[in-house]
Amino acid sequence: MSEGTMQRPAQRDQGDQRAKRRGRGLGRVLVCAAAVPVTLIVAGCSSDSGSGDADSGGKSADTAASASASPSPTVQAAVYKSLPKACGAVTKKTLGELVPKGKSGKEGTADEADARSSCSWSSLDNNGVKGSQFRWLNVSLLRFESDTSRGSGEEQAQAYYDKQIQDAQSSAGAKNTKSKAVSGTGDAATTVTYDLKKKEGSFKQQTVVTRVENVVITLDYNGAGLAGEKTPSAESLTKLAEKATKEAVAAVSAANGEGTGGDAGAASPSPSPSKGASKSPSPSASASASKAASSKSPSPSPSASKKS
Repeated sequence: MSEGTMQRPAQRDQGDQRAKRRGRGLGRVLVCAAAVPVTLIVAGCSSDSGSGDADSGGKSADTAASASASPSPTVQAAVYKSLPKACGAVTKKTLGELVPKGKSGKEGTADEADARSSCSWSSLDNNGVKGSQFRWLNVSLLRFESDTSRGSGEEQAQAYYDKQIQDAQSSAGAKNTKSKAVSGTGDAATTVTYDLKKKEGSFKQQTVVTRVENVVITLDYNGAGLAGEKTPSAESLTKLAEKATKEAVAAVSAANGEGTGGDAGAASPSPSPSKGASKSPSPSASASASKAASSKSPSPSPSASKKS
């Protein structure tokens, strides 16, 4: 075999070896190329997942911040923080006209200086064989404090004002019931009058209900002629009741630093806010207390009737 013949196998062997090396190199390139998309996909998924978590966290934080920033419910503050003493809400001069033979007023047992106050007077003018004139007066004041669950003091007072009028109009045994608005007295005022027949005689009843801001004043006044004395006129009794109510409204204003309200005979407390101004009576409890005090007038005592 010639030298040239021996070189050709060697060249083929070398060529085969170079071809194998090129094949192995190309395989490694393809494997690497195949692996690249997988890496990119994994990296892309990881990136999206992180972005989603960030957005979720951001939304939660925004929601929490929005909730914490929401304003708390508010209600308009009550105008009046104090009440006058009911026994001093009407001047002595006017009391002398309404209950001429009356002694000092009797304070209500459930009075709370800053929330409710009431006072009553009775008078029996004995005219001997001619009979007697009986009078009874009750003044009740109720103040409402603003509350987010029940509304403003003025709104509560208006609701109670309406209820007091309805109660007076539906009094048991009332006859000839009449109602009329009263001008120039508080923010709203109504007088309810009716006749009431009792075993002692015929009574003329006047109920004046007034709202001034967040305070309601209920004034009950009745009169009767006993043992043959003539029955007083409803007109004269109504005029006196409305006069006394105007003085009670002035006393409320004076107790809160507005005006003077009444004369020296009607002692009003200082206008400083009461300590318990934040405590407000519930409308239901207030209504029952006031109704109990005003719906029924006391009858003359047996001893008074015997004198007549």
